[in-house]
Amino acid sequence: MTALICGSMAYDTVMVFEGRFREHILPDRIHVLNVSFLAPSMRRNFGGCAGNIAYNLRLLGGAGLIMATVGHDFGPYANWLGERGIELTHVRVVPEEFTAQAFITTDLDDNQITAFHPGAMNHSHLNQVSAAAGVRFGIVAPDGRQGMLDHAAQFAAAGIPFIFDPGQGLPMFNGEELRALVEQASYVAVNDYEGSMLSERTGWTAEQIAARVKALIVTRGGEGSWIYANGEKLSVPVAPATKLADPTGCGDAYRAGLLYGLQRGLDWATTGRVASLAGSIKMEHHGTQQHRYTMAEFAARYRASFGHSL
Repeated sequence: MTALICGSMAYDTVMVFEGRFREHILPDRIHVLNVSFLAPSMRRNFGGCAGNIAYNLRLLGGAGLIMATVGHDFGPYANWLGERGIELTHVRVVPEEFTAQAFITTDLDDNQITAFHPGAMNHSHLNQVSAAAGVRFGIVAPDGRQGMLDHAAQFAAAGIPFIFDPGQGLPMFNGEELRALVEQASYVAVNDYEGSMLSERTGWTAEQIAARVKALIVTRGGEGSWIYANGEKLSVPVAPATKLADPTGCGDAYRAGLLYGLQRGLDWATTGRVASLAGSIKMEHHGTQQHRYTMAEFAARYRASFGHSL
C-alpha cells in the first residue's frame, strides 16, 4: 500500500549562538529591537515534513511517494533522496523560486529564533493527487495553505483514506476550514498543543474529533501519546532514548511510524509503539535525516523498549 506524502520540502540552516538571548534582548527595549548574534557553528540540514516522513518511512521499509514543490536550488537534496531510493516523480520544481528554507538560531538554553521563507512551498496547489496513480493511502502534512486544502479535498473525492497532520500550519485555517478538513480525513495526528488549538478552533473536544475519524493521535513528547480509536483512549508509552540530541523532526518520524503500521494493518497498540520508537531514535541524532538503522536493529530496539517482539 503506497502512501502519497503531501507536504513541504525545505532546507534547515541551523546556527548556534554561544550565549543566551536573554542577556542581549532587553525587555524594556523590545520596541526598538536591533540585535546581532555571532554564530560560529552552522549546519545545513535537509528537512521539510514530506522529506522527513518519506525518509523515515523508507528506513522502516514502508512505501511512500513525495508530492511537493521545490525551487531551483533543490539539486543537492534531490541527490540525497535519490541515493536513498526515495522516488521524486511527484516533486515539482518551480524554477523562479527557492526551496522553502528555515533559518534557525539556537542559544545555550536551547531557545530558538527562526525565520522561515516558504518559497516554492506556496505553489503546492499546482500538484494534483490524481497524478499519483495507484496510491491507496495518503497524508496531508504542513505545506502551502491552498495545497493542504486542495489535497485533502482531492483525497476525499477519490475515496483515498488519509491522515490530516496540520502541524505548524494549523494557525493558517479558521474553524470552518478545520472542521471540513477533519470531516474529510480518516485520521488526525497532532501534538498536545496543536490538539488544544484544534479543539479551540473547531469547537470540538478530542472525543468529538475522534468520533468523526477512524483515529485521533495526540503526541505528548516525553509522556508518550494517546490514540483515540474505536471509542477508546489508548495510552502509548514513550520509547526510551539513549540521549536527547535534537527534537526537530521527531513528529515526522512518529508519523512515518503511523503510516508503516497502517500500511501493514497493525493494531493501534503496536502502531503507536512503532511510531514512538521511530521518534525516539530520531531524537538521538542532530538533524532530521541523519539517523540510520536496519529493520533488524529496529526490531531489537522495539523488543528492548517494550518487552515483546514486533
